[in-house]
Amino acid sequence: MNGNALRRSPALSLLAAAAALVLIGGLGTLGGDGGDTTPAAPAGEAARAPVERTALVCPEPSAVEEATTDYTSYSPAGDGPAGDSLPGTAALFPIARYTPDTGSGDGDGKDEDGKDDEEGEDAKDGEETEETAEEPAPEPVVESDEPGTPVAATVKAGKATALAGAAEHRVAPGWTVQQSSVVDTESTRGLLGTACQSPATDFWFAGAATVDTRHDYIHLTNPEDTGTVVDIELYGPEGPVETSIAEDGISLPGRSSVAVRLSTLTGEQHAGLAVHVTARTGRIGAQIETVDEQLGADWLPAVSGGTEGRVVLPGIPPDAKTVRLVAFTPGDADLNLSVQLIGPSGTFTPAGNESIFLRSRLLEAVELADITQGEPGSLLLTPEGSVTGPVVASLRVTRGDGSKQEMAFVTGTEPVEERASVSGNLLKGTELSLAAPGETVEARVTWSAGSGGGSAVTEEITVPAGTTVAVTPELPEESEGRYAATVERISGGELFASRTLTMERDKIPMFTVQTLPDDRSRVTVPGTGEDIGILLPDD
Repeated sequence: MNGNALRRSPALSLLAAAAALVLIGGLGTLGGDGGDTTPAAPAGEAARAPVERTALVCPEPSAVEEATTDYTSYSPAGDGPAGDSLPGTAALFPIARYTPDTGSGDGDGKDEDGKDDEEGEDAKDGEETEETAEEPAPEPVVESDEPGTPVAATVKAGKATALAGAAEHRVAPGWTVQQSSVVDTESTRGLLGTACQSPATDFWFAGAATVDTRHDYIHLTNPEDTGTVVDIELYGPEGPVETSIAEDGISLPGRSSVAVRLSTLTGEQHAGLAVHVTARTGRIGAQIETVDEQLGADWLPAVSGGTEGRVVLPGIPPDAKTVRLVAFTPGDADLNLSVQLIGPSGTFTPAGNESIFLRSRLLEAVELADITQGEPGSLLLTPEGSVTGPVVASLRVTRGDGSKQEMAFVTGTEPVEERASVSGNLLKGTELSLAAPGETVEARVTWSAGSGGGSAVTEEITVPAGTTVAVTPELPEESEGRYAATVERISGGELFASRTLTMERDKIPMFTVQTLPDDRSRVTVPGTGEDIGILLPDD
């Protein structure tokens, strides 16, 4: 190559430099509107930034006509982009009910009037059904736009549907919605509570049943515009349970929900089942509504955490009458797990229940009786030896005596790595459980203002190593309505948390427990930066 070809004109170099400066000025205008206060990371380095959108789905509440359902929407303050240019909103909208053909019993291809559901065949392959008439846009059931302030809404009996929606910009990080229903009839009673969940493709449950005295419904919600097919697998003490939908699955059109009674999927009766729910395409919500003729009703949420290593189930009430552990491993290896209770004064092994052996894909159930001995606690399952694997576990806890009993579920959950929130707290009858299975943890708890007024309260809490600490809020006298709690891990080891709501009716201690996994409100983004060197010619 001619050496002159490597030499550049000084005039061209000056023009290139001028163009680079103009481009840099343009980048300063296009790079943002000043709404996000997160400092930029140097080029090539990763930074933590708040999420800009969070989606949630809520199952259709109890079908009992006398049930009234409360929703409380909340976004923690101080994490989203600041400024009025990106105010953001959080809203949940109704989702239509759909009745598929499951082969028998409930879900027989009929609508509520007993007419043939012609949409069933059209949606069989997950295709979206064609609408015959344009309908007006639905109004949000609950809507909020201010971080740090909970918003509550009540839906009257018989009018509640499944919900789906999203929060954007400054109300997106940590957005949470609590759904609580009170049922008190001759046939059904209970405080049914659940945190609305992020849509996903894969869910595991432990503790469902198909015996005559149980009426368990798997609620499936599709928030997306396109249809999907959902597969449901059941596992009992003897392994996989044959179902009537093993090959076809359940068709679920876009923007629809369905409740399928588990006993219609199999002719076998099981007092304990593990349930695996997967969506072939898209993302869905999945939760199980459980009604026991003797023990009341509540939601059985999907298990989170426990993919490998130890499993923590936080928040067993001190007055628990019975505690039933249901555990399952979907992995290929058998697991032997030690069983320990993390109490207020330390961790100990319950006599007679020192361990539980899980055979691959075979459900195990253990009655732990009065394991708490009158003190609050959390259950800890730890693999013995070098073999580890996924564990799906939950506790069915009962309180009360005789015909005045009530039940709730505590599931394995992920730790609070940075922050977690729970909404829908009651002015009376709210308690947090904080567990530190390893090292001592320093935590911060913020109780928000109420949906009807009041001010936030913050307290610092030390959770000693190997203990569970019960925290009851001390709220200002002016607090009204429902409020939220935010738990932040400041330092130390792993922190696990749950919240218990208690509402006494006719001497029945109705209660529900929700775990607090990390809210995943911040994500890692690669660092970027301007480098004018790429715009300048080589010397």
